Amino acid sequence: MDSIKLEERLDRIERLLISNKTVLTFDEACDYTGISRSYLYKLTSSGEIPFSKPNGKLVFFSKIKLDNWLLRNKSKSSDEITEEALTYSLKKKR
Repeated sequence: MDSIKLEERLDRIERLLISNKTVLTFDEACDYTGISRSYLYKLTSSGEIPFSKPNGKLVFFSKIKLDNWLLRNKSKSSDEITEEALTYSLKKKR
């Protein structure tokens, strides 16, 4: 097995292990979200992303809170907008 395939397999295993955790370290949060270290640092220092600092030094992230943060400001699909408009107009007729 060549080194590239081995490295890809190790990366996949690492991602699977991270997906089973509920609390992530700074580096794991970067890998999980795809956000660069510098941008994640900026988000934490400005308080724009939820994080914990239990001992005053290390930063930890709740995976659930990260998911919620990543999925905020959802854009609706055309079908969702059409369905809402139809529902609204049917309710207004009554």
